[in-house]
Amino acid sequence: MVTEKSQLADDIRQNLAMNCRMMTALSEVALQARPAVDVIMPTEQTLPAVFASPHSGTDYPPEFVALSRLQFPALRRSEDSFVDELFASAPDFGAPLVRARFPRAFVDPNREPFELDPAMFEDELPAFVNTGSPRVAAGLGTIAKVVSNGEEIYARPLRFTEAKRRIDTYYRPYHDALRQVLTATRTRFGCCLLIDCHSMPSVGGPMERDAGRARVDFVLGDCHATSCDKIIIARAERALRDLGYAVARNTPYSGGFVTQHYGRPGDGLHALQIEINRALYMDEATIARGPGFAALTERLRSFVRVLGEVAVEFARA
Repeated sequence: MVTEKSQLADDIRQNLAMNCRMMTALSEVALQARPAVDVIMPTEQTLPAVFASPHSGTDYPPEFVALSRLQFPALRRSEDSFVDELFASAPDFGAPLVRARFPRAFVDPNREPFELDPAMFEDELPAFVNTGSPRVAAGLGTIAKVVSNGEEIYARPLRFTEAKRRIDTYYRPYHDALRQVLTATRTRFGCCLLIDCHSMPSVGGPMERDAGRARVDFVLGDCHATSCDKIIIARAERALRDLGYAVARNTPYSGGFVTQHYGRPGDGLHALQIEINRALYMDEATIARGPGFAALTERLRSFVRVLGEVAVEFARA
C-alpha cells in the first residue's frame, strides 16, 4: 500500500533526478565564472536615471536546482522573466541598466539582507536576523521558502552558513553595484531617479490580497508617496495611460526593499517601482516570450524616454 508520505518521497526523488539531468546541460564552471550582477552602461551617461531589474536573473546554480523538491519549470515561477530585455533600451537613452544574473528563488535582492524563516533551517539563526517580517511570514524572505504559487522549494532544511554564503556572494555584490551607480549618478547630476523594474502574474496569487482577481496592466509603487516626488509618479502614470494602458498606484504592490531603502527624495534620490502584467508580453504557463513582447518593448522605449526627461527636469531644478 502506497502511503501519502511514501508517495511524496517518491515524487521528491523523481524531481531531484529530473533536475539533475536538466542541469547537466549547464556548465557549472561557466556559471561560477559569470558575475552576480551586470551593469550595462551607456556610451555616455546623459540622464540622471538608473534602471534596475533585480528579479529577471536566470543563472540557476546547479546544486540549488538539484536539491529543490520542485521540477525546474515550477522553480522558475518566481522570475520576473525577460524584464531586463523589456528595459534594454535604457542605455540607448543614456541611462545605466543594472540587472541581477541570479534568480530570486535562490536569493532575493529585493529584501533586507537577512529576512529569514527559522523553520527553514536546521540550526539556530543569529539574533540579528529579521524573522518576523510580513515577507518572511509569507514564505518570501531573502531566502524564499516558496515560489510564487505557494509551493515549497526545499526537500530538506538548510544551514545558516548556506544562507550567508548566498547573501555574501550574490546579494551583496548586487547592492554594491547598484549603490555605486546611484551614488555616481547623483554626484554627477545632483539628483538621481531609480526605476526598479518588475513583472507580476496577471492574476493575484493564493498568498496575495487580490487572490484570484485579474490585474491592471501596470502598477506604480512609490511606497505611498514617500520614495519619490509626486510629480515623478504622476508623469509616469500619464505616460503609460497615453500609451493605452490601465495603471494603478501602490496596489497590490507599493514598493519593496529596494524602493524603500534607496528612495530618499529629500536627499535627491528618488525611487519608483514598476510592475508589468506578464500577460502583456509572455506566456505565463510556459515562461516564454509571447506575441505582445515586441510591441511592449517598443512602447517601453517611449516610456523610458519620458522618465529620462522627468529626471533631467529634476536635475535642472
